Amino acid sequence: MSVVVTEAAMRRDEEGSYVGRTVFSVEGHAARYEITFYSKRGKEWDYSLSFAGEPGSEEQFLALDAMLEEDDELFDQLLDAALDAGDTGSGEEG
Repeated sequence: MSVVVTEAAMRRDEEGSYVGRTVFSVEGHAARYEITFYSKRGKEWDYSLSFAGEPGSEEQFLALDAMLEEDDELFDQLLDAALDAGDTGSGEEG
């Protein structure tokens, strides 16, 4: 599956927690997606997936969400895009 990142950002909030987002498209999906990331220390990441703009197929959305749970490489690709774009210091996960 081909993923194209169109926007990415990461920052640290006033408590030092990481807050970021990546907007991307997936080959074969009409809608674009946005995944937001949150981590207190940059190790354990919570995320939320949503449509970026107009909603698309719920079936494709649910399949992508399930894939993010299973495919660490895909998740890391999207997280790394946000970390690389961010103003978070070193970008290290430790």
